[in-house]
Amino acid sequence: MEWEGNEKEVKAAGGELLSDGRQGLRIHGWEIESRKCSILNSAQRQQWEERLSTSHLPEMIFGENSLTLKHVTSGVKIHLNAFDALVGWKQEGLPPVEVPAAAIWKCRNKPSQQMVLDYDYTFTTPYCGSEMIETNSQNERGTPKENSCSLQWVICKEKIDLVTLALKEPILFYDEIILYEDELADNGISLLTVKVRVMPTGWFLLLRFWLRVDGVLMRLRDTRLHCAFVAPGKSVILRESCWRETSFESLASKGLPTDSSAYSDPSISSERLPVILHRTQKLNISDSM
Repeated sequence: MEWEGNEKEVKAAGGELLSDGRQGLRIHGWEIESRKCSILNSAQRQQWEERLSTSHLPEMIFGENSLTLKHVTSGVKIHLNAFDALVGWKQEGLPPVEVPAAAIWKCRNKPSQQMVLDYDYTFTTPYCGSEMIETNSQNERGTPKENSCSLQWVICKEKIDLVTLALKEPILFYDEIILYEDELADNGISLLTVKVRVMPTGWFLLLRFWLRVDGVLMRLRDTRLHCAFVAPGKSVILRESCWRETSFESLASKGLPTDSSAYSDPSISSERLPVILHRTQKLNISDSM
C-alpha cells in the first residue's frame, strides 16, 4: 500500500510533496524520494552478475528500489540501494555458514553444474548506505555530476533518542522498501529493507539486514539515521550501527526457544541476540559545505 502524503500537513510544516508521480517530499532543504519497482529480470540479473563478478545473487533483487535523501544546497546525498549493498557483501566475503541443508543449494543457481559452496549464501552485508556530493557542474547529458566522497562522520557518544522519536508527531511521509530477499531454499530468510519517516522536526530511517538460518544462526545488522532540523540551512545527522548475532545452540543453552517460528519478527527477536558491534557517528551539514 503506497503512502499518501497529507499535503495540508506537509505545507504547514514548511514542505511540499514531490510532483510528477514521484514519492516523497521537500522539507527544510532536504529532498527525500523513495522508488519501488519490480524484481530484476533474467537479463538484468546477468548484467549484475557480470558487474559484481559472481554467479550467485539473492533470489529476489529489487534493483530499481531505492531511497534518496539529498540536502539540496550542500549537494550531500545519502542513497540506499541493492547494488551497493551487494558490493559490500562481496567485499566482506564472510565464509559460508555451516549447515547440513546447505548441500542442496550448491546447484541452485546452475543446476547443470557441480558447484562448491564456497561463498556467503546468506548475502550478509556491512552496508550502511552510499554517500556522495552532487556538484553544480553537469555531465555530457546535461545532468548534475555526482562525486563519491567520504563525508566527515565523527565518532560520538550520543545516541539516537528512540523514546523521543516514539512521541506523537505528524508523519509527513513514510515508506518501507525491500532491497533484496532470499528464503535460503526454505531454510530461513535473508532480507535487506529500509524504512523512512519524515516529521516536521526531522527524518528517521532504519536500514535492516535480517538473517535467520533455521536451527543454526540469526544475525541482525541495523543502521539508524536520524536527521534533526536544528536551524535554517543546518542539519545534524546521527548514524547508529548495531550488529547482533547468536546461534540456536547458544539460545538452547540459555533455555530459550529454538523453534524458528519464535523468531519471525526481527524487532522482537533482537532482544535475544547479543550485541557484537555498536557505533554512533555524527555529521553536521550546512548550506556552506
